[in-house]
Amino acid sequence: MLARPLVGVQTGDSKTKVEQHVTLPAVFTVPIRPDLVQDVHTRMAKNKRQPYAVSKFAGHQSSAESWGTGRAVARIPRVSGGGTHRAGQGAFGNMCRGGRMFAPTKTWRRWHRKINTTEKRHAVASAIAATGVPSLVMARGHRVQNVPEIPLIVDNKAIDNVDKTSKAVALLKALGAYEDVSKAKASVHIRRGQGKMRNRRYTQRRGPLIIFNEKGAISKAFRNLPGVEIVSVNRLNLLQLAPGGHLGRFCIWTKDAFEKLDTIFGTYKTSSQVKTDYVLPRSIISNPDLGRIINSDEVQTQLRDKVARRKGFTKHKNPFNNLGALIKLNPYAKTLRRRELLAKEVRDKKKAELLDAKRKGTVAKPTPAVVKAKQQEKKVAKMVTKTHKKFKTTLFSK
Repeated sequence: MLARPLVGVQTGDSKTKVEQHVTLPAVFTVPIRPDLVQDVHTRMAKNKRQPYAVSKFAGHQSSAESWGTGRAVARIPRVSGGGTHRAGQGAFGNMCRGGRMFAPTKTWRRWHRKINTTEKRHAVASAIAATGVPSLVMARGHRVQNVPEIPLIVDNKAIDNVDKTSKAVALLKALGAYEDVSKAKASVHIRRGQGKMRNRRYTQRRGPLIIFNEKGAISKAFRNLPGVEIVSVNRLNLLQLAPGGHLGRFCIWTKDAFEKLDTIFGTYKTSSQVKTDYVLPRSIISNPDLGRIINSDEVQTQLRDKVARRKGFTKHKNPFNNLGALIKLNPYAKTLRRRELLAKEVRDKKKAELLDAKRKGTVAKPTPAVVKAKQQEKKVAKMVTKTHKKFKTTLFSK
């Protein structure tokens, strides 16, 4: 949005300095809402469509009838008669040659979309505010490098005398705006697709939008310039202020049209005199740069100090993987681990002795402990066998 209190009025003579200034209307300070403009523009564009449909008789203009069942063919209606290739062909179905389309289009389709009046007015106000931001105008592709000021306001005397195209070109060159017209003229090219066969063969970019208060000879003077459009300030249209839903159309205002904006859209103190019960939208926050607000000295001095991390904090350790954590939970785990290590050491020693004896070809003598353990195993096996036989004899004797 703009923040300048005054805007200069151009006389159309490049040698003359700006002598007049007008107050900036309040509509140029409203918040710029690309989301709102895009949504409203999409629905407005749909309201311009012309209904279309295929003929309700298309695909059903043949005397076709199904052959029924029993003839080993599909039950699709077939063209009657004989003697031609057409006889016996399928008809009516969308899969048939010469048949109707699936779900034929109808003229009573829902073409139009409802748009809330206030929503539309907010979108137009936002689009007007965007026309006063040079960066948005240049980002949209307009050639405004040589324009003295944006928004560009022309004195009424300079534009009222324009009644021919030659005078219109001279005025635009004096204002530095003819470069944008040349860009639109050079952008004419043939449209891609089927549209070039439907009376819209060529496309071109948009040029300046001239906004006036009272219609005069300028309507005939500018209408032959490629890309240039003219519109009354009383009939501002979002489709012209933001073509394609893109903000930043290059606008050339007449002085009386520019001064009339406060009457049409109102100010923050007074409501509109033309639009019933309409008040300009306000910004929720005056400065949208939240990062700058948060990091400002005024905010940072009111914040509490950063909380230091608690000392002595240690990460939780898994007792299944950490012996120290396991001993804290079970002190006897240290003894068990020692026994496991000693037993492993004894096993490794015995294994090494056995391998050494096999390598030398001598049989190692078993230790007394091993002999005793084998004797104990034999005794237990003998007792188990004896008990089993006794149980088996008792079972079968009964």
